[in-house]
Amino acid sequence: MRLWPLSLILAACDSRVVDVEPPMTNTTATGIHALQCNDLNGAPVNLGDYAGTVTLVVNVASKCGYTPQYTGLEELHQQYKDRGFSVIGFPCNDFGGQEPGSADDITQVCRVDYGVTFPMMEKIVTKSGADQSPLYTQLEAATGELPSWNFGKYLVDQNGNAVAFFGSSVKPMSDELTGRIESML
Repeated sequence: MRLWPLSLILAACDSRVVDVEPPMTNTTATGIHALQCNDLNGAPVNLGDYAGTVTLVVNVASKCGYTPQYTGLEELHQQYKDRGFSVIGFPCNDFGGQEPGSADDITQVCRVDYGVTFPMMEKIVTKSGADQSPLYTQLEAATGELPSWNFGKYLVDQNGNAVAFFGSSVKPMSDELTGRIESML
Protein backbone atom coordinates (compact mmCIF):
# COMPACT_ATOMS: atom_id res chain seq x y z
CA MET A 1 0.00 0.00 0.00
CA ARG A 2 1.38 3.39 -0.98
CA LEU A 3 1.36 6.13 1.65
CA TRP A 4 0.71 9.64 0.32
CA PRO A 5 2.23 12.76 1.89
CA LEU A 6 -0.19 14.83 3.93
CA SER A 7 0.18 17.76 1.49
CA LEU A 8 -1.18 15.60 -1.35
CA ILE A 9 -4.04 14.32 0.78
CA LEU A 10 -4.99 17.87 1.76
CA ALA A 11 -4.74 19.01 -1.86
CA ALA A 12 -7.16 16.25 -2.85
CA CYS A 13 -9.76 17.81 -0.56
CA ASP A 14 -9.77 21.04 -2.58
CA SER A 15 -13.24 22.56 -2.35
CA ARG A 16 -12.46 26.13 -3.40
CA VAL A 17 -14.91 28.11 -5.48
CA VAL A 18 -13.50 31.38 -6.81
CA ASP A 19 -15.48 33.95 -8.81
CA VAL A 20 -13.83 36.61 -10.94
CA GLU A 21 -15.20 39.62 -12.77
CA PRO A 22 -15.29 39.00 -16.53
CA PRO A 23 -13.46 41.57 -18.65
CA MET A 24 -15.31 43.78 -21.11
CA THR A 25 -16.05 42.00 -24.38
CA ASN A 26 -14.82 43.00 -27.81
CA THR A 27 -15.19 41.67 -31.33
CA THR A 28 -11.86 39.83 -31.56
CA ALA A 29 -11.07 36.43 -30.07
CA THR A 30 -10.50 36.82 -26.35
CA GLY A 31 -9.53 34.59 -23.49
CA ILE A 32 -9.15 30.95 -24.30
CA HIS A 33 -10.79 31.49 -27.70
CA ALA A 34 -7.51 33.01 -28.93
CA LEU A 35 -5.67 29.71 -28.28
CA GLN A 36 -5.14 26.43 -30.07
CA CYS A 37 -4.46 22.99 -28.64
CA ASN A 38 -4.54 19.41 -29.90
CA ASP A 39 -7.24 16.83 -29.37
CA LEU A 40 -6.52 13.44 -27.85
CA ASN A 41 -5.51 12.12 -31.29
CA GLY A 42 -3.11 15.03 -31.92
CA ALA A 43 -5.32 16.96 -34.36
CA PRO A 44 -5.26 20.76 -33.96
CA VAL A 45 -8.26 22.37 -32.25
CA ASN A 46 -8.99 26.07 -32.41
CA LEU A 47 -10.60 26.99 -29.08
CA GLY A 48 -12.20 29.89 -30.96
CA ASP A 49 -14.61 27.24 -32.27
CA TYR A 50 -16.19 27.41 -28.79
CA ALA A 51 -17.02 31.12 -29.12
CA GLY A 52 -20.62 31.63 -28.08
CA THR A 53 -20.51 28.54 -25.87
CA VAL A 54 -20.25 28.38 -22.09
CA THR A 55 -17.41 25.95 -21.45
CA LEU A 56 -16.21 23.96 -18.46
CA VAL A 57 -12.45 23.30 -18.74
CA VAL A 58 -11.41 20.38 -16.52
CA ASN A 59 -7.99 18.83 -15.84
CA VAL A 60 -8.71 15.10 -15.76
CA ALA A 61 -6.82 11.93 -14.80
CA SER A 62 -7.61 8.25 -15.28
CA LYS A 63 -6.25 6.86 -12.02
CA CYS A 64 -7.53 9.43 -9.52
CA GLY A 65 -10.04 9.14 -6.70
CA TYR A 66 -12.02 11.79 -8.58
CA THR A 67 -12.03 9.85 -11.89
CA PRO A 68 -15.68 8.82 -11.32
CA GLN A 69 -16.48 12.51 -11.89
CA TYR A 70 -16.32 11.61 -15.59
CA THR A 71 -19.88 10.32 -15.09
CA GLY A 72 -21.09 13.65 -13.73
CA LEU A 73 -19.16 15.63 -16.33
CA GLU A 74 -20.83 13.62 -19.10
CA GLU A 75 -24.24 14.10 -17.47
CA LEU A 76 -23.57 17.85 -17.26
CA HIS A 77 -22.47 17.92 -20.91
CA GLN A 78 -25.57 16.02 -22.06
CA GLN A 79 -27.93 18.15 -19.98
CA TYR A 80 -26.72 21.49 -21.37
CA LYS A 81 -25.06 20.81 -24.75
CA ASP A 82 -28.14 21.76 -26.73
CA ARG A 83 -28.26 25.10 -24.89
CA GLY A 84 -24.74 26.25 -25.81
CA PHE A 85 -22.56 24.46 -23.26
CA SER A 86 -19.62 22.09 -23.50
CA VAL A 87 -17.23 20.30 -21.18
CA ILE A 88 -13.64 19.98 -22.44
CA GLY A 89 -11.30 17.51 -20.73
CA PHE A 90 -7.56 18.17 -20.52
CA PRO A 91 -5.69 15.11 -19.20
CA CYS A 92 -2.68 15.91 -17.04
CA ASN A 93 -0.16 13.88 -15.07
CA ASP A 94 0.73 16.71 -12.68
CA PHE A 95 -0.80 15.34 -9.50
CA GLY A 96 0.34 12.03 -8.06
CA GLY A 97 1.27 10.65 -11.52
CA GLN A 98 -2.38 9.71 -11.99
CA GLU A 99 -2.47 10.10 -15.78
CA PRO A 100 0.59 8.07 -16.84
CA GLY A 101 -0.90 6.45 -19.93
CA SER A 102 -0.96 7.09 -23.65
CA ALA A 103 -3.79 8.64 -25.65
CA ASP A 104 -5.12 5.11 -26.21
CA ASP A 105 -5.09 4.43 -22.45
CA ILE A 106 -6.91 7.70 -21.78
CA THR A 107 -9.45 6.89 -24.49
CA GLN A 108 -10.12 3.51 -22.88
CA VAL A 109 -10.95 5.13 -19.55
CA CYS A 110 -12.91 8.17 -20.64
CA ARG A 111 -14.68 6.92 -23.77
CA VAL A 112 -15.07 3.18 -23.13
CA ASP A 113 -15.21 2.87 -19.33
CA TYR A 114 -17.15 6.11 -18.66
CA GLY A 115 -18.92 6.74 -21.99
CA VAL A 116 -17.57 10.28 -22.33
CA THR A 117 -18.67 12.08 -25.50
CA PHE A 118 -17.40 15.58 -24.69
CA PRO A 119 -14.15 16.74 -26.32
CA MET A 120 -10.93 15.38 -24.87
CA MET A 121 -7.62 17.06 -25.60
CA GLU A 122 -3.98 15.96 -25.46
CA LYS A 123 -2.27 15.57 -22.14
CA ILE A 124 -0.97 18.94 -20.91
CA VAL A 125 0.85 20.52 -17.96
CA THR A 126 -1.29 22.63 -15.63
CA LYS A 127 1.32 23.56 -13.02
CA SER A 128 3.24 26.84 -13.23
CA GLY A 129 6.61 26.65 -14.93
CA ALA A 130 8.30 26.56 -18.30
CA ASP A 131 6.20 23.59 -19.50
CA GLN A 132 2.82 24.98 -18.41
CA SER A 133 0.20 24.92 -21.15
CA PRO A 134 -0.66 28.41 -22.49
CA LEU A 135 -4.28 27.56 -21.66
CA TYR A 136 -3.50 27.12 -17.97
CA THR A 137 -1.21 30.16 -17.97
CA GLN A 138 -4.19 32.16 -19.18
CA LEU A 139 -6.71 30.53 -16.82
CA GLU A 140 -4.38 31.22 -13.89
CA ALA A 141 -3.94 34.85 -14.95
CA ALA A 142 -7.70 35.34 -15.25
CA THR A 143 -8.70 33.72 -11.96
CA GLY A 144 -5.58 33.76 -9.80
CA GLU A 145 -6.14 30.03 -9.32
CA LEU A 146 -4.54 26.82 -10.48
CA PRO A 147 -5.84 23.34 -9.73
CA SER A 148 -4.19 21.81 -6.71
CA TRP A 149 -5.31 18.35 -7.83
CA ASN A 150 -7.07 16.59 -10.68
CA PHE A 151 -10.60 17.60 -11.72
CA GLY A 152 -10.26 21.33 -11.04
CA LYS A 153 -12.92 23.13 -13.09
CA TYR A 154 -12.86 26.53 -14.81
CA LEU A 155 -16.13 27.97 -16.02
CA VAL A 156 -15.56 30.03 -19.17
CA ASP A 157 -18.12 32.42 -20.63
CA GLN A 158 -19.25 32.70 -24.24
CA ASN A 159 -16.46 35.20 -24.93
CA GLY A 160 -13.69 32.87 -23.77
CA ASN A 161 -13.12 34.51 -20.38
CA ALA A 162 -12.72 32.41 -17.24
CA VAL A 163 -15.35 33.60 -14.76
CA ALA A 164 -15.10 31.04 -11.95
CA PHE A 165 -12.93 28.24 -10.60
CA PHE A 166 -14.36 25.20 -8.82
CA GLY A 167 -12.05 22.92 -6.85
CA SER A 168 -11.72 19.18 -7.30
CA SER A 169 -14.26 18.21 -4.67
CA VAL A 170 -17.03 20.30 -6.27
CA LYS A 171 -19.11 17.68 -8.03
CA PRO A 172 -20.10 18.33 -11.65
CA MET A 173 -23.83 18.10 -10.94
CA SER A 174 -23.65 20.17 -7.73
CA ASP A 175 -26.15 22.99 -7.30
CA GLU A 176 -23.37 25.57 -7.13
CA LEU A 177 -21.96 24.56 -10.51
CA THR A 178 -25.22 23.85 -12.33
CA GLY A 179 -26.74 27.05 -10.94
CA ARG A 180 -23.85 29.08 -12.26
CA ILE A 181 -24.08 27.40 -15.67
CA GLU A 182 -27.84 28.03 -15.78
CA SER A 183 -27.28 31.71 -15.04
CA MET A 184 -24.87 31.99 -18.01
CA LEU A 185 -26.96 30.20 -20.64
